[in-house]
Amino acid sequence: MTTTPIIKRRFIDTSFGQVHCRTVGEDGPVLVMHHASPGSAKQLEALMRLLAARYRVFAFDTPGNGDSSPLPLEVPTITDLAVGLIEAIRALCLRDIVVYGSHTGADVALEVAIAAPDLVRKVVVDGVAVFTPEQRDDYLENYALPFAPDLDGAYLMRCFMFCRDQYLFFPWFKRDRAHRRDNGLGTPEALRDWVVEVLKAGETYFRAYRAAFAYEPLRRIGLVSQPILALSSVEDPLLETTRQAAAQVDAQFRTLPGFRDPEFGPALRDAVFAFVG
Repeated sequence: MTTTPIIKRRFIDTSFGQVHCRTVGEDGPVLVMHHASPGSAKQLEALMRLLAARYRVFAFDTPGNGDSSPLPLEVPTITDLAVGLIEAIRALCLRDIVVYGSHTGADVALEVAIAAPDLVRKVVVDGVAVFTPEQRDDYLENYALPFAPDLDGAYLMRCFMFCRDQYLFFPWFKRDRAHRRDNGLGTPEALRDWVVEVLKAGETYFRAYRAAFAYEPLRRIGLVSQPILALSSVEDPLLETTRQAAAQVDAQFRTLPGFRDPEFGPALRDAVFAFVG
């Protein structure tokens, strides 16, 4: 009888508060996962279970997201977020790790590898964003805003629509044919979980987004000394910029099926297995 791996949760004390961590897997190399924005490592749970067949998997909520404390900075950079997570990684005495990151988490994974080469042996990035100056200005102004509580509950609907429309448009706030994604909605349960995780940090989650919009991966990826695997779904709006980033450093590059394809998760798992061993 096949049993579903149980994901355990814990908090790690750091100098800026507590970092929330999910973990699964009993044996094998250590894989540390960094989630996309918005949300938390909750959104990585399905992949964690697949990867736990071969690795000890740890997934952290980025500072100021999910259940992790925010950094004491109004405008943290991706490097700041990475340094905070390195503190949590060292607190767990993890060594010789593989780092994986998706979207904002991919930026974080690159900076963890740059800042802590003694800890990291390989890097997997799943969706790397490269923004034009015009996109950067537009997204900083319109993409991610705080969801401050109000007495009529309007912030709850704003958060729901913010998450829902990311399935349908890119960027989400340009709800027209030109920005329509070739995608459908996720399940009601997945959307509910996503909204809940964003609301947990409704007044700080946007800082990681803004750090990602300001980040310049093409200037930074060449500083990574470890081997890199770059992945992207064929449905990911970041497909071509991921390909561009991979080509700049001659990293391995693999495309994955669409997010709704039942083979997406297994394909990602198999690509990581082949790269890491």
